[in-house]
Amino acid sequence: MGKRVLFFVLTNILVMTTIVIVWSIITSIFDIGPSYRADGGINYPSLMAFSIIVGFTGSFISLAISRWMAKMMMKVKIIHPNNFTSEQERAVYEKVERLSRAAGLRHTPEVGIYPSYEVNAFATGPSKKRSLVAVSQGLLDSMDDDAVEGVIAHEVAHVANGDMVTMTLLQGIINTFVVFLSRIAATIVSRFVRSELQWIVQFACIIIFQILFSILGSLVVNAYSRHREYHADRGGADLAGRDKMAHALRSLKAYINRSEADDHTNDAAIQTMKISNKSSFLNAFSSHPPLEERIAKLEQR
Repeated sequence: MGKRVLFFVLTNILVMTTIVIVWSIITSIFDIGPSYRADGGINYPSLMAFSIIVGFTGSFISLAISRWMAKMMMKVKIIHPNNFTSEQERAVYEKVERLSRAAGLRHTPEVGIYPSYEVNAFATGPSKKRSLVAVSQGLLDSMDDDAVEGVIAHEVAHVANGDMVTMTLLQGIINTFVVFLSRIAATIVSRFVRSELQWIVQFACIIIFQILFSILGSLVVNAYSRHREYHADRGGADLAGRDKMAHALRSLKAYINRSEADDHTNDAAIQTMKISNKSSFLNAFSSHPPLEERIAKLEQR
């Protein structure tokens, strides 16, 4: 999924951790212990219900703020169709508008350009109606018109496929198990300390295990993301033509190492908001398959 996966996962972890801390403070102030606690152990059905509520709440909050966070973090300049400031803006907007109609979208996504020498693009948003497609200035300056159209078609395909909503549902399931298992593990650890220290040890362990299990859960999310990238490539090929989509991927590969020393968009937290992934991190944590594989699969159609 073009761009957003690690960004979405990290936002989700922050939201989940905030929920846990706020919940713990409230229960401590008002002396209302979590309903999943039972004398001498855990009420597992109640814990699962609690985990589902917290897990999906965190996931949907992350989805709801995804477009706002993307615009803020990437410094996206939104293109307004009635107020183009350049022919380049007009060309980008018209491509998104035309490809969106071809994809059957009832509403054209917000369109933006963000200041980066990096050759990249992303799409995000809580729904098809409230989505955002943005391209980097580096991409517009470096690629020809056909390659730009292929990249935009890929991002529009992500929106048309509803990938962010599907990602949210998957993340909600993962969050549920993260909340559930982290509390079981924390309860077990707290039994090895003195009774007067059990509460603080359990609270600390919940936070630690929740972050750890969330990172492990991101392996599943990233695996799904890599799978959806191939679908978006096929969707982009259907919208713009296979030749343009393949040309876009080859162009991305040619420019993959381009960056500027002071370009802050290389931060790992937003690498997965992008159509390409040039991180040398473990492949299992990558949100994108290698470009070579994507090109090969596209040409095998």
